[in-house]
Amino acid sequence: MTTTTQDHSILKTQNSTSSVSLDLTRTALGIEFGSTRIKAVLIDPAGTVLASGAHDWDNSLVDGVWTYRLEEIITGLRAAYTALANDLKDTHGLALTTTGAIGISGMMHGYIALDAQGQLLTPFRTWRNTITAESSAALSQLFGLNIPQRWTISHLHRAITTGEPHVPHINRVTTLAGYIHWRLTGRHVLGVGEASGVFPIGADGASFDPHMLAAFDQAVSAPWHLAQVLPEVALAGQEAGTLTPDGATLLDPTGTLQPGIPLCPPEGDAGTGMVATAALRPRTGNVSAGTSAFAMIVLDQPLRTLIPEIDLVATPTGRPVAMAHANNCTSDLNAWVEVFSQFATTLGHPIDRGPLFDLLLTAADTTTMDQAGTMSYNFLSGDALVGLTEGRPLTLRRPNAKFGLAGLMRSHLFALFASMAHGVQILRHTTNITIDSMHAHGGIFKTPRIPQQILAAAFDTPVTVSTTASEGGAWGMALLAAYSQWAQNTTLEDWIDNTVSTTQQALTLQATPEQVTEYQHYLEHFINGLPLQKAAIKAF
Repeated sequence: MTTTTQDHSILKTQNSTSSVSLDLTRTALGIEFGSTRIKAVLIDPAGTVLASGAHDWDNSLVDGVWTYRLEEIITGLRAAYTALANDLKDTHGLALTTTGAIGISGMMHGYIALDAQGQLLTPFRTWRNTITAESSAALSQLFGLNIPQRWTISHLHRAITTGEPHVPHINRVTTLAGYIHWRLTGRHVLGVGEASGVFPIGADGASFDPHMLAAFDQAVSAPWHLAQVLPEVALAGQEAGTLTPDGATLLDPTGTLQPGIPLCPPEGDAGTGMVATAALRPRTGNVSAGTSAFAMIVLDQPLRTLIPEIDLVATPTGRPVAMAHANNCTSDLNAWVEVFSQFATTLGHPIDRGPLFDLLLTAADTTTMDQAGTMSYNFLSGDALVGLTEGRPLTLRRPNAKFGLAGLMRSHLFALFASMAHGVQILRHTTNITIDSMHAHGGIFKTPRIPQQILAAAFDTPVTVSTTASEGGAWGMALLAAYSQWAQNTTLEDWIDNTVSTTQQALTLQATPEQVTEYQHYLEHFINGLPLQKAAIKAF
């Protein structure tokens, strides 16, 4: 969801700091490039939100490739930062001249290739693209690990093997977060969590796997060694550069923000989600639900097994993580809510999106899937988790079912987590992995209880949602920035648990056996009906 006012009011209730006592050098700024929003959050060392800002945007399908234009990236960055600076001025009467630390995060994966002058060689290719299937399969076989289509190395391999003309000119390959960090600091570096979606991390949990680097160089013909064009890797808490004068101007063209501010290693939305939900220890999990959805389960030991549906990535501290990533989550639900919004406006009774979501999702709690007789597929794009290269949103119903609002909304809520739940189910059946607890974040959880209850049923695991769940990654990135400056004497896990988590309100829900059974029956029907997607792609 892309609302702006409701989450902002939540933040205000947490703020008790006056302008008299606020020391800007004891604040941390986190900026995250999400799929539909760029969000900026300013916090104190305990994680309390002091100000926030946002900018809504969306990707474009250009020549068969999902992308964001460079101008949109920079304009959006400045807009989110300016909104935060204005909020700080309005709330505390202070100009944002400095901050103690800055952190940049973004949607994981994707492909940004730069020449020696730092110029983009091809438009940014996002995680959403499914054009790298052949490269993904070839690399998975080469490494003996699942290398998803979304990963940066899959995009690079495709560019090399298809003879794209920009390949000889590549000086650096990075992600969106890495690109912005470089623009601000002049350093090509990634946090290990973000880096783990670029190329496999080695057994040390702190650098790219040297054997796989060598295998890649032997398998493809390129005018450079792979290690030469990949960013350096850094762990949470390590130094990653300072804000340059050009970087300060890029963020704040007014010249108010001063250079010299330290930046922590840039991370991906998966890593910031784990931080935001305090899901960093082994056997804990984290779910992020937005345009895409993914479940991250921190492992006791690295999983060196090829499971096509599962990514093997890392926490910001380098712990091994199993990841089930679904390309589609809330976009189709948002489209249906927009239809109801237009209907209300047509009737002469417009309603804000936040309350409208609450009304519609609350209706979903008044029926069951068996009663609803409705099945929804939320695939706007392809999804490797269920073997789809393209998507077509569909809603089906049994002819004898009593079709109504409750069933329609419940079918869409169940669809949000279906592909991801399928991936986690495969992981559980393939390994002896144990999940003690799950934490969730994302705008969908602004509506209390109902989406959380369905997620708990989908995973058959207690699910916790905190008051900052809707802020998600930007807040998590700000925490990583704060940790890099003020908490290096302790582990990130201990600092989050002992300092930050104690100040957050949270709700934990567990599904009943009946709810678990309901979701499992639904998931079976969902998977069995997937051939309908392929038929729809051919027909429409």
